[in-house]
Amino acid sequence: MHKKVIHTHDAPAAIGPYSQAIAAHNLLFISGQLPVDPGTGEVVAGGAKEQALQSLANLLAILKASGTDVHAVVKTTVFLKDLADFQIVNEVYAGVFTKDYPARACVQVAKLPKDVLVEVEAIAILEN
Repeated sequence: MHKKVIHTHDAPAAIGPYSQAIAAHNLLFISGQLPVDPGTGEVVAGGAKEQALQSLANLLAILKASGTDVHAVVKTTVFLKDLADFQIVNEVYAGVFTKDYPARACVQVAKLPKDVLVEVEAIAILEN
């Protein structure tokens, strides 16, 4: 099996024993992206909107590092600390994914790393 680790300094480094993303065959598996500013290593200030923007910016940076873009994403999972933020996060999400939306799951979880409000992971198709 052929797999390649994807890493970019334009997204936060992993905070555990995992990779930012793995390319395997023609698929890209992007680990959950926290709303951490890659320059400072700190969680961005603000609420769910600001955190969703940063999580998605980190995801986009990883897509770019792998040689693709948002249009290649086929599945996302959005983890929210509170589903009351669903509409706010949806508005941010719709600004990134503008057509041919990927399949998605959105779930409320008890707690996320660094006590953030939002985390987003994705699967994308890579060109051969």
